[in-house]
Amino acid sequence: MSKIFIISKRQIQLFIVVAALIILTGVYLSWDRSREVSGQASEARVIQLVTGEYKTETADGKELEVYRWDPGTIIVNKGEAIELQINGVNGNSHPFVVEGLGLRGEVTKGKTTIVRFTAEKAGTYPILCLTHTDMRNSGPMVGYIVVQ
Repeated sequence: MSKIFIISKRQIQLFIVVAALIILTGVYLSWDRSREVSGQASEARVIQLVTGEYKTETADGKELEVYRWDPGTIIVNKGEAIELQINGVNGNSHPFVVEGLGLRGEVTKGKTTIVRFTAEKAGTYPILCLTHTDMRNSGPMVGYIVVQ
């Protein structure tokens, strides 16, 4: 005896709906819901600098004095938000410019000067103290910002 199954149109529609729900559930459960994050921090990276002074005396008794930024070279990434916190340790006043980045400010003894920037172009940018420009003025007081 053979058995005959009769499938109605309603049963076919129900089968299609159930199959679609199973497929959608499988896709939903296996979906990778992680989001890609950029390598950039939302907060600026803080870099500490200080003004330093070196004194010495030559053999003939002449006193030499020079100033510097410490650290002398800062390396940052292109497009990275940076906050420089420059502490005035030595010297009364150090007005400065950062050529190529359009930054300027002044560091005074006992205070912290904050400079924020985002460099959009790779290169090496000098931090120049406008008071200590050469040996006659206890300089040159030059530091560098290297943007990679």
